Amino acid sequence: MDRIGLETGLSWWITCAESPHFARCATRCSMIPKEGAVVADVTLSAQNALPQGDVIERAGTAIRVLPMQQMTSMMPGAGADALATVLMDEHGLALPGVGQTSTSAGGRCLWFGHRQYLLIGVSPAHSLSDVAALTDQSDGWSTVLLEGPLARDVLARLCPLDLRAAHFAQGAVARTEIRHMMACVTRVSEDGFRLMVFRSMAETLLDELRHGLLSCAARENL
Repeated sequence: MDRIGLETGLSWWITCAESPHFARCATRCSMIPKEGAVVADVTLSAQNALPQGDVIERAGTAIRVLPMQQMTSMMPGAGADALATVLMDEHGLALPGVGQTSTSAGGRCLWFGHRQYLLIGVSPAHSLSDVAALTDQSDGWSTVLLEGPLARDVLARLCPLDLRAAHFAQGAVARTEIRHMMACVTRVSEDGFRLMVFRSMAETLLDELRHGLLSCAARENL
């Protein structure tokens, strides 16, 4: 760094891994002159594990990486009634039953396992911490949308769930596995599924989905 940079202040970004896609965060660094000394000012910014946007489309079915959203794990204390009340009052969201989701203009809430819920798309109200243990999960998961007429066929190759509409209706959610990767699957439309895996498995998920879609599309063309 040259003398001019030190005197006037200098800013740059550092990515916390060799690959920018797998880095959990980017660090914004700046050198700020204070009382004759230069002090580093560091701010962390969460980064998506995958490049956002369309990945591939075949036979009307697309794989799309969704943008990062605020995700907060909620685990109620002695009972879930207090959490249900606060969640409705603060965010207009019902506490979902087993295998269900709830949505509102302020976000959505997923059943996420035994006595576990995931609040998505909204910063949790402070009062929620009075009735549940809250954990920020925002940069821990990667989210991919698989949507189109071949979506269920693709997942049938990778996931043990029965995804027929009669057994897994729109709004249903399940903790399961996709090719031995721990995952969360939500049906968001008649032929659309939102898939969540840990960020360390994000590239593997895309590879498996891509290969599955190409195989299913090739079969359609026979």
